[in-house]
Amino acid sequence: MAYYKQHIFFCTNQRSDGRASCQDHNAQEMRDYLKKKVKEAGLAGPSGVRVNNAGCLDRCGQGPVLVIYPEETWYQFKTKEDIDEILEQHLKNNKAVQRLTI
Repeated sequence: MAYYKQHIFFCTNQRSDGRASCQDHNAQEMRDYLKKKVKEAGLAGPSGVRVNNAGCLDRCGQGPVLVIYPEETWYQFKTKEDIDEILEQHLKNNKAVQRLTI
């Protein structure tokens, strides 16, 4: 059995060479927001959901991005409303948010 039911990785990379980076779009702030919401919803911890930072996930051109395992679902997000929708649909109801998948 997996230690976490779902593991979420946010690309929070900031490139120094001028190429697109997820952190250009406040990825760290959005990661912190989802982590807080997951805790408030009682979903955090072993047998639940883990929200982590990740270095470059090599999709910054589509960013900001996050990926949820074990489903291997990749999302692009722009707003806190997008993050709320991922929380409600994917994390709570096991349904991918099609409009945000990449």
